[in-house]
Amino acid sequence: MPPVKSFGERIADALVEDGLLTLQQITELLELQKKEGTRLLKLVVEKQYVNEMDMVVSMGRVLNTQPINLARIGIAKEVADLVPREMAANHKVLPVSRLGDQLFLAMADPLNVLALDDVKRTTKLAITPLIATEKSILDKLNNLDSSKASMEDIISDAAKKAEEDRDDDNLELEKEVVEEVNLDQLVASVEEGPVIKLANLILVQAIKDRASDIHIEPFEKSVRLRYRIDGALMDVTPPPKNLQIALASRLKIMSNLDIAERRLPQDGRMRVRVGGRDIDLRVSFLPTVHGEKCVLRVLDKGNLAASMEKLGLDHDTFCRFKSAVDAPHGLILVTGPTGSGKTTTLYSALNELNNPEFNIITVEDPVEFQIPGINQVPTKKEIGLTFANALRSILRQDPDIIMIGEIRDEETAEIAVEAALTGHQVLSTMHCNDAPGAIARLDDMGIAPFLISSSVILACAQRLVRKICPNCKEPVTYPARMYESLGIDPKFFGASTLYRGRGCERCKTTGYTGRLAIIEAMTVTDEIRKLVIARSSAMEIGKVAVGQGMKTLRTVALEKAREGLTTLEQVLVVTSAH
Repeated sequence: MPPVKSFGERIADALVEDGLLTLQQITELLELQKKEGTRLLKLVVEKQYVNEMDMVVSMGRVLNTQPINLARIGIAKEVADLVPREMAANHKVLPVSRLGDQLFLAMADPLNVLALDDVKRTTKLAITPLIATEKSILDKLNNLDSSKASMEDIISDAAKKAEEDRDDDNLELEKEVVEEVNLDQLVASVEEGPVIKLANLILVQAIKDRASDIHIEPFEKSVRLRYRIDGALMDVTPPPKNLQIALASRLKIMSNLDIAERRLPQDGRMRVRVGGRDIDLRVSFLPTVHGEKCVLRVLDKGNLAASMEKLGLDHDTFCRFKSAVDAPHGLILVTGPTGSGKTTTLYSALNELNNPEFNIITVEDPVEFQIPGINQVPTKKEIGLTFANALRSILRQDPDIIMIGEIRDEETAEIAVEAALTGHQVLSTMHCNDAPGAIARLDDMGIAPFLISSSVILACAQRLVRKICPNCKEPVTYPARMYESLGIDPKFFGASTLYRGRGCERCKTTGYTGRLAIIEAMTVTDEIRKLVIARSSAMEIGKVAVGQGMKTLRTVALEKAREGLTTLEQVLVVTSAH
């Protein structure tokens, strides 16, 4: 009699039948399961072999349970309120609809008998389970909670209060004054319900909209609120002016900053939990003539690639990058402007290298993502802990791999090069326009050409292009003369169809959802080393690199357009013609 298969193995069989997993992947997963003792289905999701929705469909088939996509349905408030929020979040369940005495319940685990009993006892209804992803259930619960308070409600309440406080019979001469706030009054106002709701609403909405940054900007008679989504700043409903100081103070308290200090810049950090995920935010306050401007950088670990394979690189670029990362020593440089994803790419490489065999130490300003197994050192200029000073100490800590947040000066560059030459693997970022430019930048910093040629093994340039929204994606054609004027050979696209996003509710009429990295990777070969020693220009080095197979940023971006992932407009906006 054959052994009875576990639930995970039955699901794995279904995934193979549905063509979502290969037998080779199943063998690999089963070996990993024996080694780590982790559930098979968890490994499937962690390895990103199958997306969650496909997993749900296959699980539903095995369990004979109807799958449901919660992102596409609306849930009535009276139905959602049938199950207490805390119970729903703990059991990962969500009431979807009610038909008489029957309640349709979305569940991440339809086999959770305890959850079924609790919901049945609470609602006094017969339960029909549906299967949904855990993420979609938590996201929907989060949406329902945040909809209880809106910016319009807060503005309305603030306007009423201002109306009550104003005496229309008095005429006063306005003059510019420096606003003084009593600290006790400020602390009291920060704890008021509307201010707490306002701060929570701004943060939750930003995370729901996948914003990378939140900008709160004070002006004379108003406050502007903007989210940076997929690289573009977008205006959203702003908070009322009379809550400006209280809101800034509330965010300072959440970031462990001094609410009494409003004349000097302050930097802090906070961690919030939204939809079952821990999100870190880096907070910066800057005094302006009309109050403090606040910018919050959203650091979501979910955006980090588990490995370099998940970065979406083309085969040639991936092989170059992988070969450099696997090298026993040498300097790897990733260049690009602020916000181009350089640090995220390096973290993905560190994730690949992160195992007990290596002593990995980073020095960053500040530490963006905290990763278990990696020793991360934040710089503190005010006490003399600079990149250079931290690096000197790190080299006495017997490191195998070092990541430097950014090479900014000659001293840091010298230590990075020396570390690479003495058997360490060093990864770092720099600010310049292209991969050959990284060599020229080190030369400008005063590093001897023979040291550069001996230490640098890979130089990359990176940008982020916006991805076409899959929900409103449609074919588009361009006139031939446009290709000519832009210096693009139409034959490059062959029979491929180019696309654009029409704009829909899901992408907020932008036509784009998410971003992807394009990387220009230059391997430092013997021929390029000779050019470096001869102090050839970045342009000459670039020509030789292209001749050796390097794809420029423009070429990589055009390939992404040919694959239907981005638009020609994005290619032109993000990359130069070289």
